[in-house]
Amino acid sequence: MKDAYSGPVTGHVPVLRLGDVLLVTLQGDLHDSTAQQLQQDLAETISRTGVRGVLIDISGVEIVDSFLGRVLAEIAAQAKLLAARTVVAGMRPAVAITLVELGLTLPGLSTALSTEAGMELLSQQAPSGPGDPRQESP
Repeated sequence: MKDAYSGPVTGHVPVLRLGDVLLVTLQGDLHDSTAQQLQQDLAETISRTGVRGVLIDISGVEIVDSFLGRVLAEIAAQAKLLAARTVVAGMRPAVAITLVELGLTLPGLSTALSTEAGMELLSQQAPSGPGDPRQESP
């Protein structure tokens, strides 16, 4: 099937290309080296393939700390510079509470309750460029 094939596998973080969206599924802890490799692989894949969206499923993540929050924000910033949007899906209520308590706002990220809702969100909204009135505010 042309639309669904595996892209790079970064450490233990699978990346799957579904049409013009990269699906990243995070499970458990994300270590420094794995996070750095994931960011690099995603930026290279977005640039090479021209995908318009990155969907990060964090339903398998029990706890989000400031490190993971920073990694998510950096992925979103890199993707935005490469004309792709980033959506985080599957956030547990405890994770949302922790993010608020840590004061992490995750600029540049949209959220969805499920992977399906995230895919729908990405399919409805094309990436915006400079001067575009639909452009997200920082």
